[in-house]
Amino acid sequence: MALALFDLDNTLLNGDSDYLWGCFLAQQGWVDKDAYERENHRFYEEYKSGQLDIHEFLAFSLRPLSEIPPRELSELHRQFMAREICPRITPAARTLLDKHRSRDDFLLIITATNRFITEPIAEELGVDDLLATDPEQLDGRYTGQVSGTPCFRDGKVQRLEQWLKQTGHNLADSWFYSDSLNDLPLLERVTHPVAVDPDETLADHARARGWPILSLRE
Repeated sequence: MALALFDLDNTLLNGDSDYLWGCFLAQQGWVDKDAYERENHRFYEEYKSGQLDIHEFLAFSLRPLSEIPPRELSELHRQFMAREICPRITPAARTLLDKHRSRDDFLLIITATNRFITEPIAEELGVDDLLATDPEQLDGRYTGQVSGTPCFRDGKVQRLEQWLKQTGHNLADSWFYSDSLNDLPLLERVTHPVAVDPDETLADHARARGWPILSLRE
């Protein structure tokens, strides 16, 4: 059984779930719209350019989870899935997942976006497991802090290595699909790296290395 690894945002999704969640919270009035959207946009641009300070971003993005009651969070995410996420899952993304299922590959989403946002998305996509940045919880509520290593850049490699030891899987004949220059450390580790609708830096790197370039967008 080979591993098929998938980045989520701008790879399986035609959009960035972390950024979209921030916009959704602003639209729903749970955060100050102008100030939050301004910072959300700044962090997103820094991510795309490879300049993101992940700890600064997580302090910003996880704070609302600690301020909104859990019952409200659950209903907000249900609405978020219906309005913002499901319409951004393309048929081509589902077809790619099905192709790996037909080979009996193990499907793993590995994403920097936090587990609160991404776990329901992984369930919707029907993958076998999820590695994501874990928000800390205490007595059933989010604290606004991160638990463990953020699943970002080199941290994504570290988290995967821990998961491999725990599960007994390995990277023999492994695949990884990603859009982002931030995932170059992990793309370099797998047998079959694939650039999906890549940013300019990743596209240049993929062409230089002879990696396949794929589009899942309609």
